[in-house]
Amino acid sequence: MHSHTQAIHIGQTPEATFGAVVPPIYMTSTYAQDHPGIDKGYDYTRAGNPNFTNLESTLAALEHGQHATVFSSGLGAGTALFSTLKPGARVLASDDLYGGTYRMFTRSFGQFGIQLLQVDWHDRKAVEQHLQRGIDLIIIETPTNPLLRLSDIQSITQLARQHGVTTVVDNTFASPINQHPLTLGADVVWHSLTKYIGGHSDIIGGALITNDQILNDQFFFARLSLGLNPSPFDVWLTQRSLKTLPLRIAQHNANALHIAQTLQSHPLVRAVHYPGLPSHPHHQLAQRQMTGGFGGMVSIEFDLTLDQMKSLISSFTYFRLAESLGGVESLVNHPASMTHASIPADIRAQQGLTDGLVRFSVGIEHPDDLTADILTALAAYE
Repeated sequence: MHSHTQAIHIGQTPEATFGAVVPPIYMTSTYAQDHPGIDKGYDYTRAGNPNFTNLESTLAALEHGQHATVFSSGLGAGTALFSTLKPGARVLASDDLYGGTYRMFTRSFGQFGIQLLQVDWHDRKAVEQHLQRGIDLIIIETPTNPLLRLSDIQSITQLARQHGVTTVVDNTFASPINQHPLTLGADVVWHSLTKYIGGHSDIIGGALITNDQILNDQFFFARLSLGLNPSPFDVWLTQRSLKTLPLRIAQHNANALHIAQTLQSHPLVRAVHYPGLPSHPHHQLAQRQMTGGFGGMVSIEFDLTLDQMKSLISSFTYFRLAESLGGVESLVNHPASMTHASIPADIRAQQGLTDGLVRFSVGIEHPDDLTADILTALAAYE
């Protein structure tokens, strides 16, 4: 079954009592039981809900997995994931890591003795040295936020498997349409449903998808015991949005490529970071690994002063200055002062995350309007 069909039909069996084509929202906290124990599969929505089950079925299918667990947010899913670790656990991640994940490790889980180690995934010798010293979990974010660097999922997971290490891929930027980490050897796929899967900037959610029953049981228990469950209404909205995901991603892909190609030769642009450009250092890997497209995110370094750059990103008509990404509307932000402000300045500099870097979440508006919006704003500085 193709993803377009899965997104609409998996987990969407018509409601039994009245035949409603769209299953209803089960806004209940508890469930009546005929006898002590769980008769109908649910007892309390913190543990489970029919809307959760529906969405989990669809997400698992789209990610070519067997199990999925939904959570209150992407970081809620991360909390469940990292709660499976023991004090002293060592986690290996990219040296270009999302600020929220970095903050979670350094300021929350770090106090429980969980160590975050960062590495350039393309430095195989360094990766092997870390694995030889002992690693409990690997986090792969590809493409990364915000520099859109890629990591070779298949190569890393093969190496991890040799050392008995679980691998997790944050697939939020790529979406299940552009990339399938489980088919490349990953043990777990991690999503912020808030982004492309939700797609309309009106819900917050997260999910973990796996083929491993034991891991899935641990994630389910974490949701139950830590209270990481989402709202049934948010889950229902996410299910509604998911039906158009393949169509939206196709337009995101096309629009982002158009903008990247247009701006790469602009005199005020120092660099364009986009995996779909032949100039991207990981373009060949992107062609092999991102089989659906190259995504809707474009990061650009401008040849402007910090004040000019801040003025520029505040002057667009269609690109709204805002956090988050992946919605149908186009957004722009300044990572150094917004999404990655929690990362110390010296570490940002080491990672190449400069003050001149701007991240565009390219929406599904007409590409000519979006390109004109950026070029018109840039004209004031030429």
